[in-house]
Parts: sequence; C-alpha cells; structure tokens
Amino acid sequence: MPPVPETTSAWVVEHPAPIASAPLRYVQRATSEPGPEELLLRVRACGVCRTDLHLAEGDLPPRKARCTPGHEVVGEVAATGPVVQDFRVGDRVGAAWLAETCGRCRYCRTKRENLCPGSRYTGWDIHGGFADHVLVDARFAYRLPEGWPDEDTAPLLCAGIIGYRALERADLPPGGRLGIYGFGASAHLTAQLAVARGAEVHVVTRSPRAQRLALELGAASAGSDAPPEALDAAILFAPAGSLVPVALAALDRGGTLAIAGIHLSAIPPLDYARHLFQDRTVRSVTANTREDGRAFLAEAARLRPTVRVMRYPIRRADEALADLAAGRVTGVAVLVT
Repeated sequence: MPPVPETTSAWVVEHPAPIASAPLRYVQRATSEPGPEELLLRVRACGVCRTDLHLAEGDLPPRKARCTPGHEVVGEVAATGPVVQDFRVGDRVGAAWLAETCGRCRYCRTKRENLCPGSRYTGWDIHGGFADHVLVDARFAYRLPEGWPDEDTAPLLCAGIIGYRALERADLPPGGRLGIYGFGASAHLTAQLAVARGAEVHVVTRSPRAQRLALELGAASAGSDAPPEALDAAILFAPAGSLVPVALAALDRGGTLAIAGIHLSAIPPLDYARHLFQDRTVRSVTANTREDGRAFLAEAARLRPTVRVMRYPIRRADEALADLAAGRVTGVAVLVT
C-alpha cells in the first residue's frame, strides 16, 4: 500500500445554491487519522445520488459546514483504528448513507435503527466520498460482492439499498404488478430486482432514453402515461409530490405506494374516494438499516443486476451533479479516481 498522503483533495458545498451557480468548491485539506473504530478509505469510486444534489442546492438544510457530499463509496482501507478487527489495510470496503446510530434508543433496540433520532449520515453530517480519502465507522461499513468493477458496485450502496427497502415497503405480492415512477439510478436497479422476483413492472417516465432502458431491463411497459393496468404496488422515485395522487389513482384495491426519496415537492390535495379508499396505503421510506444493506448486497451478488453507469473523473463532480439536475444522466453517474 502506498503511504497515506498528508492532504486530501475533496469537493465541498461552499454555500448551498442552485447547481448552475457552482455551489461546490474543489479544495485541499489535511488527511484525518482514523479514530478507534474508524477506517480511512482511499476512495476508488463514488456514486452520485440525487440526495447529493438536494444537499448542494439546499433542499436539505446543511448539517456540517463545507461538507463533502457522496455516500455511495467504494474504497480501499488505507488505515484502521486501533480497535477495528473486521477489516484490514487493503480490504475493499463500501460506505453508505447511514453512518452512525446511537444503538440505545427504542428504535435501535427494535431493529429500526433507520429511525434513530441520533442517526448521522455520510455526506451530510460527516464528510463523504467526493474526495480522495474518507473516514467511515467500521461498524457501518460493508463487505462488497467480488468480481464487479468499482464503478458498478458504488451505486449499490444507496441506489440499490434504498430501492430494496422501497420495494419491501411497497408490499408487492408474489407475481404482482409494480409501478415505478421516475427511472434513474435507484429505479433501474429496483426494477431488475422486482423482475427477478417474478413481478410485472410498469415504468412511468418522461425520458425516452429511460423508457428504452426500462424495456431493455425487463419492464413490461414504459411510457409517460398511466400504466396499462391497475397496480398492486408502486414506488415513487421522482421527487415530485404532484405524482403522489397520480400513482395512488393507478393502484388497485389494497395497493401500496412507497415514496422513496428523502425530499419531495408539495403533494396536492388528495381525494379520499379516488386515492385512498379501498385500503390503499401510502408509506415513506426513511434511510435504511444495516440489515437492509447486507440483505440487498447478498441478493445483488446472486442476481448480478445490470448497472448502467456514466463515468466522470472525480475532478468533474460538479459537472456530474449538473448533468443529473438537467436530466442528462441515464442510469447512474459515478465518480472514479
């Protein structure tokens, strides 16, 4: 292993603002030593998530001044804290959105750590992976499936995990009809997972490129209008509250809509009889547990879903976010070092 450099190159959110106004800056800062239970990772790839865009633009209020975004990190262990036992220097490791929980509250004690009031998040509360090096808590790091390129693995760590949790929250019955609204990074992985489980998947997206990709990946239909038949479940990935009544109206009796985003624009008024009556359910998706992450990565290792990647050198992270904001990313953008 090469020696750890004294300084790290990293992107920081200088002042949250529309991405067109260049809120990110590329800076140099001292490389931090790992704490007792931490790993210092040399970043090899980092996925670009819509949450990173929300943080850069201020849709999510900043929690750490000049924070480095990025929470789909594939890295190589460069140094370990003195009490770390599960990882060694040179190991290939993943870091995801959930960075820390208290471990003591009633949510942590009942396997609902995603709801921990003291939870902290990579790229929001602590520096993330838009950098050469990043510190992660070893207890929240993941061992990664072997045999995949780093840039294909990185999106699994949020797009994949959150899509997995959204699919679980949607209560899709075996062989059921699933609607997917929006077809970006998370959706294109979740669709493959649902198809592999025997679902009939219908995708609603305005992008012709995304429609073509959805059909290539096994969707039964893909278009900009309502699905061709009533749905047993739906997942809303697009951060558009206006689609909530649209998705609810497409549900069959007893159907569930899971809203997968961390940020959503305002939801219009709902009509009880049309949108909610007959046991229809709306659920949000709040982060994930480590068990979600382990379960999804194990399933992904078996299924080997196609990951449609657009690669960017890490020096072009601002360009990747601008392309994401403008709808120019099909699949998922990934920064590579």
